[in-house]
Amino acid sequence: MEIRKTATSSGILVLIFGMAAGAPALAASLSFTSEPQPLPEASNTAASPLAIESWAAGSATLVPLMAADTQATPQDPNVDAPAASTQAVGKPIDDVSFVRRATESGRKEIASARDAAPQLKRPELKQMAEMLVQDHTAANAKLSKIAETKGWPLPAPQAAAAPPPAGTASGSFDDKWTAEMIAGHERSVALYRAQAQGGEDQDLRQFARDTLPTIEHHLAELKKLQK
Repeated sequence: MEIRKTATSSGILVLIFGMAAGAPALAASLSFTSEPQPLPEASNTAASPLAIESWAAGSATLVPLMAADTQATPQDPNVDAPAASTQAVGKPIDDVSFVRRATESGRKEIASARDAAPQLKRPELKQMAEMLVQDHTAANAKLSKIAETKGWPLPAPQAAAAPPPAGTASGSFDDKWTAEMIAGHERSVALYRAQAQGGEDQDLRQFARDTLPTIEHHLAELKKLQK
């Protein structure tokens, strides 16, 4: 009996000791499993290759379609095409239109120079105005003769406005008139140069070539007189 009691007591002590030793491990296991676990990042990593493969596959399908569509669309041969070597250089208008524009331009410059002469204060500008009246009157007379010979119509002359009385112009009249004449002669130079290079009628083309140096001389002198 004494031995059995001793054995029973020893078993109880072992059981109690084992339970006491296993309690911290059990608590640690419960504490570890109770915390929220982060989502695995493997799913995000795996998604990228799939997206890239899908995009690449779609692009491989679209590229042939785009190339086929480009080939199927005909391009206008006149777009960005270089001009032919035989095409007239800088020819904006036909011969009849040149006669009209050159005649109207010459008339305006004659009227402007004639009306400005009494108002201009600088003697050199007065001389310039007289030169413009003389040269443009002669050029218009030649142009009118060519047009009559060819049977081309001339623009009807417009009624000129009455010039202001002499000495009533503002102090900046000289500068304004000079700038106006420079702008007008720049347009005339471009017009005559285009006709001289690309005019269809031989006589009219020669007239433009003969008159162009006179207009260019006017422009150069006006720029020298500009302040």
